[in-house]
Amino acid sequence: MSLTTMTAAELLAGYRDRTISPVEATEAVLARIAQLDPQLNAFCLVTADEAMAAAREAAERWRRGEPCGVLDGVPVSIKDVLLTRGHPTLRGSRTISPDGPWPDDSPSVARLREHGAVMVGKTTTPEYAWKGVTDSPLAGITRNPWDLSLTPGGSSGGAAAAVAAGLAPLAVGTDGGGSVRIPAAFTGTFTIKPTYGLVPHYPASPFGTLAHVGPITRTVADSALMLDVLAGPDARDWSALPPPAAPFTTGDLDLSGLRVAYSPTLGFASVEPEVAALVTAAVGVFADLGAKVEQVDPGFDDPVRDFEVLWFAGAAKVIEHLSPARRAELDPGLREITEEGARLSALDYLEATATRMRLGQTMGAFHQDYDLLLTPTLPITAFEAGREAPEGARARWTGWTPFTYPFNMTQQPAASVPCGFTAAGLPVGLQVVGPRHADALVLRASAAYEQAHPWHTHHPAPTLP
Repeated sequence: MSLTTMTAAELLAGYRDRTISPVEATEAVLARIAQLDPQLNAFCLVTADEAMAAAREAAERWRRGEPCGVLDGVPVSIKDVLLTRGHPTLRGSRTISPDGPWPDDSPSVARLREHGAVMVGKTTTPEYAWKGVTDSPLAGITRNPWDLSLTPGGSSGGAAAAVAAGLAPLAVGTDGGGSVRIPAAFTGTFTIKPTYGLVPHYPASPFGTLAHVGPITRTVADSALMLDVLAGPDARDWSALPPPAAPFTTGDLDLSGLRVAYSPTLGFASVEPEVAALVTAAVGVFADLGAKVEQVDPGFDDPVRDFEVLWFAGAAKVIEHLSPARRAELDPGLREITEEGARLSALDYLEATATRMRLGQTMGAFHQDYDLLLTPTLPITAFEAGREAPEGARARWTGWTPFTYPFNMTQQPAASVPCGFTAAGLPVGLQVVGPRHADALVLRASAAYEQAHPWHTHHPAPTLP
């Protein structure tokens, strides 16, 4: 087994029994980044010297039998919208100056450092994380390791591409409308968008309470391990939830009697036949594992317009301080939605918020009858890199992500677990949605499926020129 295909749990087991060291693991990851990232463009910053220094410190702690935390010595990447002490956070934009001093870590980064994780670099994002694919005026186009001509999705596309390609087993991303789930589905990785507030976030997102922070990994177990770390308290986030009472890494995988709803379209989406077939087969596995599965829609109309009101208004807030000359440097699509967002009124925003409240009430009632909701993560597979939407589709990214943004509006935990590959060899994701605060249940159900069908053991082999 290659060091770059090992999970965090496997690396930690090797550190404990001294068959491998954090230095070896970090060296292997940095070598693979040097080999593959010129083609993938998953990283906008590689911190090789800092990573090696941290790995040597971790190795010494393991030698003494005194690891400083549950991720000591494990390589991790950070999405370039999260603050990292000593390094610029440019958010894919030419409009942000890299000049320092950059003194702060975001809460998730601070918790990872406290637990000894080795930061190997920062991953690419579309400008200000505004869309569901990953390309930006600053960093260029990020590509999918399963097919370099295709997008890995976004906005955490660099993070997901890095994990899929073995450029560190752990990554931190953000999700305001699907931004960890979209790239996880396109790259065959696992992720969970936790209940809003479970992972503290600072500074507050201009997209408000749509924005969540979450892990991207190859396995459910690694994401659970990360959540145990990321959910640590941070006083800078006034909306953060109390730390969980029990670790996410505990619990059995028995699904007997679990009430599971399966909605293949949410009542309004169109899904590619191959995607639909793979997701339907995955849902059947839940029944095989003892769950009581019923095909039923949750009972809401597509909230896309209301989501766009909230999203476009947030985008307008992001760039309000820029001069006309600096706005001319923005991604043209971002500039378009900010102009639309600036035209919205307070009443428009409040009406969209009212729709959001009704949606949350609908899902709260739905989960009185069903413990989980299963859907496709996306209705399509990865498409051409450098486009906001596939050819022939509605121009905006929200036109092809109908299964993700509703659950940002409701703040529910939602995971994407790999559920197979199309005839063309492209990954497909199954979305597992739980009621608010049921993150542990979503992880348990995802882990049970993963154990029955371990698609995470399939690895891409990017073709180098």
